[in-house]
Amino acid sequence: MLMCYFPVMGAVKSIFYPPLLSEPWRTIHWGDNQSALQHVKDYKPPTEGQHIRILLYGPAGAGKSSFINSVESLLRKRMYRQALVDSNFYKSFTKEYRTYKIPKEDGQTFYPFVFNDMMGLEIRDGVLVDDVKLTLRGHMKDSYEFNLKSKLSVDDAFYNMIPSTNDKVQVLVLVIDANTVSMMSNEIVQKIRDIRREARDLGIPQVAIFTKIDEAFPEIKKNLKDVYKARYLKEKMEQFSADVGIPMNCIFPVKNYHEEITLNSLVDSLILSALTEIIHCGDDYINLKKSNDRLTHFNKGQTGCMS
Repeated sequence: MLMCYFPVMGAVKSIFYPPLLSEPWRTIHWGDNQSALQHVKDYKPPTEGQHIRILLYGPAGAGKSSFINSVESLLRKRMYRQALVDSNFYKSFTKEYRTYKIPKEDGQTFYPFVFNDMMGLEIRDGVLVDDVKLTLRGHMKDSYEFNLKSKLSVDDAFYNMIPSTNDKVQVLVLVIDANTVSMMSNEIVQKIRDIRREARDLGIPQVAIFTKIDEAFPEIKKNLKDVYKARYLKEKMEQFSADVGIPMNCIFPVKNYHEEITLNSLVDSLILSALTEIIHCGDDYINLKKSNDRLTHFNKGQTGCMS
């Protein structure tokens, strides 16, 4: 329970704030995942042959790899551990740039969105901001092992000189540990802001995912349905939004699968909510790019006719 103190005529008056709000500040359909899940399974990008490339970045140990595994577990209806995870939360376990595709139920095709995982943002031993910028533009090839001293160079075998549309990132996702978000150093915040500016200049939509909410907030651990009633979580999200500039409606709290060995419909609901919005962002980006390309082509044609 939160408690604040206010001086009242020489005395101190305490006001207690319950940990849960009276009403949820965001609506979610708990446990009723079938229609939303089917929407994800039926999704097709507006351009045939294209997929949505989703780049995950954030501090070491935030849960980037676990989120990928959680999404695959949700879609394939059993636990999957395709992205390797380590229990050391303070050092990045991921050392390479990795692309993860999720097979559909037929085993022959893949979902039209892919995830990219990378080394975590650390003050001294983390991924270089310049390398993240190269991935946004599609210049980094899969399996590149990050060099902590220098960014990927043009003459490196893993440098993609002429990236295709499918090589480029369509959605940038910042993954944050709810336990440590308030302890992020100024250096990490500055790295995040630098990456966000690059994505903004490229027109890439950005969202954030708050992980480990059950570990950070006892009321959520007790009842996951109270996630959007948890007062302290909302305050943390609001402060984070102010610090890095990501709007509140682009921040999604989730609980990744970590110690479970069977699926949980409530966990799935939060993961599915975040995944659906990520796909919507990617779809909007592709449609906008498609529209702008048509306009550019039209204007060039007009110029040619008028010259």
